[in-house]
Amino acid sequence: GGEKVGEFYSLASRSRRTRQPFNLAVPSVGRMVRVFVYGTLKKGQPNYPHMINGVHGTSQFQGKGLTVEKYPLVIAGKYNIPYLLNNPGKGHHVTGEIYFVDDQMLQFLDEFEGCPNMYQRTPVRVEVLEWENKNSTSEGTSANKNSLECYVYSTTTYQPEWIHLPYYDNYDSFGKHNLPYVLRESRE
Repeated sequence: GGEKVGEFYSLASRSRRTRQPFNLAVPSVGRMVRVFVYGTLKKGQPNYPHMINGVHGTSQFQGKGLTVEKYPLVIAGKYNIPYLLNNPGKGHHVTGEIYFVDDQMLQFLDEFEGCPNMYQRTPVRVEVLEWENKNSTSEGTSANKNSLECYVYSTTTYQPEWIHLPYYDNYDSFGKHNLPYVLRESRE
């Protein structure tokens, strides 16, 4: 399975016309996978160092995006953890960041996010708001007018009362909500 996808991609990359729809249609290209992060893994947030320190694999920032569908993004539990409730149509279009990650980083993220018990990794459509490398390829400019499929860590295993918590469109641990995220090493 995986090898043929890689071969198809290398053949398709010769033709820009073929490459774009293929590249935008699936969350994985070759061995890299597209992930949308909306919480503590974003730039400037408490767990962002995990995305860039290289210890857990490779991640490449691609740009900023917004979920095509609305979702409830809540801050819940005694550690003030952001959760994207997998309840499309409710809440807001959620802002986040798009990364390419390798297999090792994806495996780390699955463990870090308590997948599949706490969060589940599911595909989501994301509208590109800002592409990191605007001038490099036709893919970057056309992506600004397109949506991508990315993996996101959302949850269906949440407490029923969480659906009644305030919804956010752009998570910030240091925001006015006064619910700062509690790092794992600081938890009792």
